[in-house]
Amino acid sequence: MKKYIAETIGTFSMIFCGCGAMVINDFTGGTITHPGVAITWGLIVMAMIYAFGDISGAHFNPAVTVGFAVAKKFSWNEVPKYIVAQFIGAFAASLVLLFLFPESDLGATLPNIEPLKVFIIELLLSFFLMVVIINVSTGSKEIGPIAGIAVGSVILLEAMFAGPLTKASMNPIRSLAPALASGNFTHLWVYLTAPFIGMFLAVFSCKLVKSDNCCDDKC
Repeated sequence: MKKYIAETIGTFSMIFCGCGAMVINDFTGGTITHPGVAITWGLIVMAMIYAFGDISGAHFNPAVTVGFAVAKKFSWNEVPKYIVAQFIGAFAASLVLLFLFPESDLGATLPNIEPLKVFIIELLLSFFLMVVIINVSTGSKEIGPIAGIAVGSVILLEAMFAGPLTKASMNPIRSLAPALASGNFTHLWVYLTAPFIGMFLAVFSCKLVKSDNCCDDKC
């Protein structure tokens, strides 16, 4: 039960701080700035990895959870439970933001370019993210001082350059929760599919370069 609670709290914190930074930036006329929003995303993910990595693995992302299962680093039996915990955390955070800022879009992933281009960018962003994650973690645990820094840094990097175009989601639950809370489902399908495909491709690429120890760990 502790690992599910950790996933709930970690995902809540990530969505509240990350999407909250986007909402407050709009609310205050850009005082946080785009780099500030990107840094917020990177730092909150890094912090939550260090807080909960040794408890749940600090997935906070259904695509990461499924990716680990495909890589045989995580039990398929645990996947639905993790996704439920992640959804509860993300949706609760979105509801809190809705209460605080009812006129905002709650940090929803509303793209500024055509859907096909968003799909390609989100797929590649998710691919890069999972390549890093799968090489600094074991699936059930994220260990060592490098995990939080590496994952937080790649999220900051991707949010920095791709955020203005796609909002740099890389996470189906991060897009779904604000959409449900705000009622804005514009091009949501892109953000529910591209991250999974990108994560799968990352797992298979890992097998090509690290076939001796990448995807054959037993859960």
